[in-house]
Amino acid sequence: MLLSLAIWVPIAAGLLVLAMGGDERAPWQRQVALGGAVLGFLVTLPLYFNFQPASAGMQFELLVPWIERFGIHYHLGVDGISVLFILLNSFVTVLVVIAGWTVVESRVGQYHAAFLILSGLLNGVFAALDAVLFYVFFEATLIPMFIIIGVWGGPNRVYAAVKFFLYTLFGSLLMLVALLYLYSKSGSFSILDWHQLPLSLTAQKWLFFGLLFAFAVKVPMWPVHTWLPDAHTEAPTGGSVVLAAILLKLGAYGFIRFTLPILPDASRDLAWLMVGASLIAVVYIGLVALVQADMKKLIAYSSISHMGFVTLGFFIFNAYGVEGALVQMISHGFVSAAMFFCVGVLYDRMHTRMISDYGGVVNTMPKFAALMMLFAMANSGLPGTSGFVGEFLVIMGAMKAGFWIAFLAATTLVFGAAYTLWMYKRVIFGPVANSHVAELKDLNPREVIVLGALAVAVLLMGIYPLPVTEVMHASVNELLRHVAASKL
Repeated sequence: MLLSLAIWVPIAAGLLVLAMGGDERAPWQRQVALGGAVLGFLVTLPLYFNFQPASAGMQFELLVPWIERFGIHYHLGVDGISVLFILLNSFVTVLVVIAGWTVVESRVGQYHAAFLILSGLLNGVFAALDAVLFYVFFEATLIPMFIIIGVWGGPNRVYAAVKFFLYTLFGSLLMLVALLYLYSKSGSFSILDWHQLPLSLTAQKWLFFGLLFAFAVKVPMWPVHTWLPDAHTEAPTGGSVVLAAILLKLGAYGFIRFTLPILPDASRDLAWLMVGASLIAVVYIGLVALVQADMKKLIAYSSISHMGFVTLGFFIFNAYGVEGALVQMISHGFVSAAMFFCVGVLYDRMHTRMISDYGGVVNTMPKFAALMMLFAMANSGLPGTSGFVGEFLVIMGAMKAGFWIAFLAATTLVFGAAYTLWMYKRVIFGPVANSHVAELKDLNPREVIVLGALAVAVLLMGIYPLPVTEVMHASVNELLRHVAASKL
């Protein structure tokens, strides 16, 4: 029941906001949207506090017949991995609603409704244990995100929205073929049943590539990453935040829920391919980020590099690597959200994202400069911030797999510091070269709430990550045991 509430409360709130009509007739849209987002977050808290971390199985399960003729069920459940993403998603949704409070002036109700409905659909992806239910939620997330970019985005928003839609839809169609094949072999759409399904190595490899296209585009992995910088650049601030903090996690979550447990032999056999693509993302995309002139594009490329760390951690098959990758996903949700919020704060005042248009911001916005420094350091992997924990664990896991893998992975700490701090230095420090910068106003209370909440999350997770790692520990160990036990 709790999982159903986590899915349907934000969706119902979004539909209510839509039903309130136009902006002039319904001045309470923002308040209702915030109430729905907060309530959606509150109903997810019992999932964490009542979770049994010693159990590796699914908890809070709900099984209701849906399309009985094909054995399709409304089957929900969470383990120590998925419960964390439901919490992260619901938390970020509250911040996005607060952040868009005064920024969005046209179609306010539709804007907030799109984010609330998207939040519920994302929770559905993380909770679904039936493959058809998972696919429905997975595909449905495209629609509100397409609308958010296409309606409230920048000058090239239509191009970016269509590119985002076509890339992700193409990959998803290949996933559908793989899911139907698994159904034909098992007679069931239960994802947990598929974990026990015996498949030949050849069949596993074909299925691996079918799922890979869907999940690699979502991550996005190199070389199918080109839609992300365009989508981020054109999306409104809230859209960029949800895209980076949550939507990119769907692909990585798919590897954990489908590829590794259902296709363990193919995953081991093709691990070299995944490790190679991940290392290219870490190193090459890190260098691409160094030459960006647009702040949003720089942070978008930074996201691709950091998500390369995640896929690397999954495919080195040890507890350090997998747990480090999951911690990195949660941390990236906080840090990337904060970085895009910071760019949004500047863009609201100056209406430009170009690094060269700034300089000397610390002179007029000292509070903002201090908070952005924290997030820049976290993005660089500074010890004491959440950004360090996951990267450190993945590098330790990579060291067990091979020295050179660990060496190349560790270059992200160098490149991450280079592009993030160089951007920070050019935007925040130096003389005030632009008369508009001299007139900037520091953070207002709404912006302090949003960035302050993320700062607390980044520091708490960096200093004391145990509340996150202890929840996932049993589920990660069970996953690795399952993958190791099924070697052909």
